[in-house]
Amino acid sequence: MHLKSDTFRYRTIIYGLMANEIQGDMCGEVLPQVDCGAGSCGALCRQLKHGTPHCVRASNGKLACYCKPEPRNKQKDRRKAQNSAPELRNKSQTPSFNLHKPRSLPSGRSIRDLDREREQSLRVFTYEELSEATCGFSRRLKIGHGGFGNVYKGKIPTTGDSDPPLVVAIKKLNPQGLQGHKQWLAEVEFLGVVNHQNVVKLLGYCSEDGENGMERLLVYEYMSNRSLEEHLFTRGARTLPWKQRLEIMLGAAEGLAYLHEVKVIYRDFKSSNVLLNDEFCPKLSDFGLAREGPQGDNTHVTTAKVGTQGYAAPEYVQTGHLRLKSDVYSFGVVLYEIITGRRTIERNKAPAERRLLEWVKEYPPDSRRFSMIVDPRLRNNYPSAGTRSLAKLADICLKKNDKERPTMEIVVERLKKIIEECDSGDSYIAASKESS
Repeated sequence: MHLKSDTFRYRTIIYGLMANEIQGDMCGEVLPQVDCGAGSCGALCRQLKHGTPHCVRASNGKLACYCKPEPRNKQKDRRKAQNSAPELRNKSQTPSFNLHKPRSLPSGRSIRDLDREREQSLRVFTYEELSEATCGFSRRLKIGHGGFGNVYKGKIPTTGDSDPPLVVAIKKLNPQGLQGHKQWLAEVEFLGVVNHQNVVKLLGYCSEDGENGMERLLVYEYMSNRSLEEHLFTRGARTLPWKQRLEIMLGAAEGLAYLHEVKVIYRDFKSSNVLLNDEFCPKLSDFGLAREGPQGDNTHVTTAKVGTQGYAAPEYVQTGHLRLKSDVYSFGVVLYEIITGRRTIERNKAPAERRLLEWVKEYPPDSRRFSMIVDPRLRNNYPSAGTRSLAKLADICLKKNDKERPTMEIVVERLKKIIEECDSGDSYIAASKESS
């Protein structure tokens, strides 16, 4: 289907990280190349209230989705109705602020199926509300930053006199950064639909065009114990016990397995994106690079090469072909991070030790030298057999041929078995004797 530009006043621009994404003049939003109407881009279009989604074919032959703008009189009426965000009632009465109960992995359903099943319950915030929640985006409330912009700790007031304010994390995107805007859209699309105990909860968003330009913000549940990365690598941080490391990785694996079940490729699994709540329950965060997985008979999705150095799978780096098992490779990298207590790239180390995966190859799991790479902060308080089993699992995840890597469901089962073995006190004694 071809929509003439002189009819709908659309302008086709191919740009940026994903060569098959298009921006429309009237809508001003970038939507993924999917089957609009019933697909996830249709949901995003409805969520952002831009109008009716339509498929158009770009000059390169790719299908993409535009939002056909509403008539101006309807836009004015809608803006008046949305002048302020809906009031937050008692937390127990507001679905968008209640964390849903964990559910089992879906069977044979995709992200599009979930979108059809679940009504969007994200709260729409005004920029003024989120500014007040963060004391004008005060530096003292800043808890993180990245290429997208900054993350702040905030407090959202409730209407009940006796209810304390809800503590949240607010991501404020850099209005000058195109990449941040595209990530914002991806997070609304995916986190507005997925629902799992090991995936961070998106509570709402803000989308306004003010005097200072485009303002795009996201509001998440607050994760008080920050990231796995901080606990592994920050000097002075409390050392995570071995079993707790395993439990965190099991939760992260279950989150990835869930995403793969609904055909979502995370594309950015790393220790800094594994956030921890009060009880150290891990939750995957930052879905700005997530993509819908291959459909039908397709084996991969072709995208521009983005991500973090040291975590990306070799086939993705070389060809741009993205598969579900690209995430499995990244998971294997983080497994070695929790074993060694080292980052994937350590620039202050000797040349032979700078790249984690190259360094650990010199210490195979079955060798007597293996214990030399285990995190010294554990002070030998780890199971020898279980640590070797984990390294073997990491090696399988890191197979160069993605077809030889396990699925995340298999990884979950292997981790559960390793944790069961970890409960044996004899294995800790063996580790101590081995290193003495």
